[in-house]
Amino acid sequence: MASPLVERLAQLGSSARTAVEDDRGQTTFAALTERALRVRGALLADGGRRGADALANPSSLEGERILLLVPPGAAWVSAFLGVLLAGGIALPLSALYPPAELAWLASDAGVRRLIVGDELAGVAAPIAQGRSVLRVEDLERAAPGPEGALSDIAADDPALLLYTSGTTGKPKGALLTHRNLAVQAELLRAAWGFSEHDALLHALPLHHLHGVVIALMTSLLAGSATRMLPRFDAQRVAAEIARGSVTAFMAVPTMYQRLFEQIDRGGAPGFAAGAGALRLATSGSAALPVTLAERWRDLTGAIPLERFGMTEIGVGLSNPLDPGGRRAGWVGFPLPTVEARITDDAGNASEWAPGDASAWAPGDAPGEAPARPGGAAVARGELWIRGPSVFKGYLGREDATAAAFQDGWFRTGDVAERSSDGRFRLLGRTSVDILKSGGYKLSALEIEEALREHGAIAEVAVIGVPDEAWGERVVAVVVAAPGREAECATGPLRAWAKERLAPYKVPRESIVVPSLPRNAMGKVVKPELVKAIAARGAEGEDPRAG
Repeated sequence: MASPLVERLAQLGSSARTAVEDDRGQTTFAALTERALRVRGALLADGGRRGADALANPSSLEGERILLLVPPGAAWVSAFLGVLLAGGIALPLSALYPPAELAWLASDAGVRRLIVGDELAGVAAPIAQGRSVLRVEDLERAAPGPEGALSDIAADDPALLLYTSGTTGKPKGALLTHRNLAVQAELLRAAWGFSEHDALLHALPLHHLHGVVIALMTSLLAGSATRMLPRFDAQRVAAEIARGSVTAFMAVPTMYQRLFEQIDRGGAPGFAAGAGALRLATSGSAALPVTLAERWRDLTGAIPLERFGMTEIGVGLSNPLDPGGRRAGWVGFPLPTVEARITDDAGNASEWAPGDASAWAPGDAPGEAPARPGGAAVARGELWIRGPSVFKGYLGREDATAAAFQDGWFRTGDVAERSSDGRFRLLGRTSVDILKSGGYKLSALEIEEALREHGAIAEVAVIGVPDEAWGERVVAVVVAAPGREAECATGPLRAWAKERLAPYKVPRESIVVPSLPRNAMGKVVKPELVKAIAARGAEGEDPRAG
């Protein structure tokens, strides 16, 4: 079967509609396709290809990994698509990575060639030795390359290599196929109502699934326009929304937090009026605090559409497009083609077939849903996912790939619960968010949500610190609101929390810090916090004490 991704790009290739708008101007689908084909031609003709590979198939890169270090914009998109159209595998990396990390990733992926934008030539220099460095500006001016070979790219050929965060060890490279990308983009196009009339505001990193697949590929393959910013900047994003010309915005919780801070400083004139043009705002990559969701609703009329996804599966669960069917703090239902299973500690499993597409169609979603969670949990345990959007495997890690699957199901490592009305809620990662303290199994996310109701807490992360007596000691790491640090100290915060949480859920200790460590997607890096606080060696009282 030919690549559905290539087929869709061919359908869009002659369109005069805007595909990408960046700080250099607008690029139509026709112009973008021409630039991508020139990149393809240059990659196939480049002398940096290993001789045997080029002779074996002069019209395909045969899965060669090509590293991308190009600033966000039309040039990034043309380089990315050019690699895919040449039969290669794109490896987009962040210019913010330290040289040692870039070097390790390039080595692990077996990279021989890099595509680099002029602005990032200095970043690429430390990893250029022994590799061929190609300027994207030169590639876009090359000849288009041999014709008639695009149909040879198969649906199950790998297209994209994304490295996982590596919170429990070195990152692993997840291989996504042409089919994975096309299925994911089509699922989200249909579920979220994307069309050629949309304009997506894109300020996400392009070395993560969220930025490159969920946002960019969904918009691109739907025929929508994508306004790409160089990076997330709250003032810039607020100004773009205030213009009233974008209809969709995808973000992580930290972005919403920074936008509200910008608004509170009076630095977002016209934002509320411009936000009226937004038909869709989504949140992912980390749990969206209910307080942020409700504030966005107060500002725009609807809570953000929250969903669950990860590098290995794409988006598997989503709230409905209809705002009335969304529920803050929950991630919705399985998307069409996605099978979901919850397996508890005893090995008991509950399975649900792929979702019905009508559940996400405007007007067909469930009626007005409460903002707070409701409905009894009918299943709780580790979430497993199966379907055509699930990845091919980890590059060079057959052991890790085998361990990630069981009977064809991908084990997400996330603990979830399903309510009686069919909705799913995440309780956290088994590795960092599910705490075992004094014989109890606790959800750090649940405790964090309760603590965010405290007016003195600006940000919070709840962690489990190793403790000889109780397994893990529950600790709240808090960023206090200005001038309210004293209210976040252990004594006052515990007294406040005891009125709202079961005794065994009350944090044993509260530590006030100026900021929380976050990765490029705004997710708190909890292992760093655990390591730092464990080194303090503090003792604690019985976490079950009242």
